[in-house]
Amino acid sequence: MADTNYLFVHFRETLPDALGEQCYFGLSRDGYHWAETNGGQPILTSQVGEKGVRDFTIVRTQDNKFHIIATDLSLANNFKTKYHNSWAEINRHGSKYFVVWDSDDLVHWSDSRMIELGNEHFGCLWAPDVIWDAEHQDYVLHWSSSVDYNDWGNQVIYFARTTDFVHFAQPEILYAKDDASIIDSAMYEKDGKYYLFVKSANNPTTIIELWSGSATGPWTRVPGFDQAMSPLEKGQYEAPTAFEQPDGTWCLFLDYYGPQHAQGYVPFVARDIATGEFKMATAEFSFPYGFKHGTILKITPAEYDRIKQAFA
Repeated sequence: MADTNYLFVHFRETLPDALGEQCYFGLSRDGYHWAETNGGQPILTSQVGEKGVRDFTIVRTQDNKFHIIATDLSLANNFKTKYHNSWAEINRHGSKYFVVWDSDDLVHWSDSRMIELGNEHFGCLWAPDVIWDAEHQDYVLHWSSSVDYNDWGNQVIYFARTTDFVHFAQPEILYAKDDASIIDSAMYEKDGKYYLFVKSANNPTTIIELWSGSATGPWTRVPGFDQAMSPLEKGQYEAPTAFEQPDGTWCLFLDYYGPQHAQGYVPFVARDIATGEFKMATAEFSFPYGFKHGTILKITPAEYDRIKQAFA
């Protein structure tokens, strides 16, 4: 996309009450320096399900429509009551739905609606992400879930195909790691290959990168990425999201939730996503506040201006 600008769809966990667990927009002209919109207030709020949303993805479809999809979960409303302060209860008994908004222009959005992808075998549906599959001419929506098939053991990445974000095929396994839970999948295509980032709960306890010739696998680890991530504090990064700059540089953002420094996204850059040789680049980026688990969409300058004007 010529003259690329960027939209970051995310949430803010640190705000009081349930306000942080709603949909926020960040904007950037260059992908490095980010600004808030709407005075740092939500752009969209969920009126369905748990009335709280996290872990956003946004997709531009082939006919230039837009869909925002999010985890249906409000810790502020339900963690202490409905889920008895237990992440295990959320994993088993959380929502089997995702929350969706639709738009033609990134400014005027539909009311929130829900899509049910889980069944009685699934626990909570976490962290959706979407990619266009040119081979099958449809979209692959993928996410992580606990399932009763393995007695609610390791979480697995599932996917379901769709052409309209209303009707979906039955879920199938996208990727399962035998020795650990995996969550927070994010997928990108480059030169006919697909690159998948996930958070691994063990072996290693950090983000891993895999590649495949197909959007649904099978998947092979990228050893250069393992080496690049090895110095990082273990178990403190999640929610990968990435994009390619016009000059071919890849930017990877990892959501830091540890105690050592300010929480929020930490940037990494690489010349080639295939090598996985990402290096931390905090000095080159700036954020107005701690963005939490989201996705970056390439937009045009006109779309940037339209969003900025609408949500000044």
